[in-house]
This record gives sequence, structure tokens and C-alpha cells, in this order.
Amino acid sequence: MLRFSRFWCGCGDRAAPGGIFANLEHVAPVSPRWHRHFLVTLGYPPDDDDPSNILLDTETQLRWLRELGFQEVDCYWKWLEMALLVGFK
Repeated sequence: MLRFSRFWCGCGDRAAPGGIFANLEHVAPVSPRWHRHFLVTLGYPPDDDDPSNILLDTETQLRWLRELGFQEVDCYWKWLEMALLVGFK
């Protein structure tokens, strides 16, 4: 979790007023069923899933952007576990 929060804090510090931040992120699935579907869709056997790959949910990451002062924060596109998170400074 610390790795994620360091990344987000750095984004808030580097964004210029009037700038846009867009991040295509691998996000946590809403359920184990959807995670299995994601893996199978990409051609990965679910049994080969790496348990150390810890993902955060979309809402947590959107909240972090808001807390960093970004406006009009939203998930502008999502497909299974891939999400485009955007905010304006």
C-alpha cells in the first residue's frame, strides 16, 4: 500500500495548475469471478495467478486523486481490471 501512496503523492506534487493527470491502471476486480474472467480473457490460466500482485480498487484511487487536489476526478474508461483514471489540477 505504501508503494501506491508514494506514487500518488508524487503525481499531486508534479501536476501544474490547469494540467491533466491520466493513469491507465490495473485495478482490483469487483469479485473473484471477474478476476478469473480477466485472466482467462487474456489467456492466463487462473492457477498461475501471482498472489503477490496486490491491486487496489478503483474508488480508493479516485479518492486519493481528490485528496491530492485534483478536480473532476473520474474513471473515464474501464474494461475488466483496466481503468483510465483522470483528474484536472
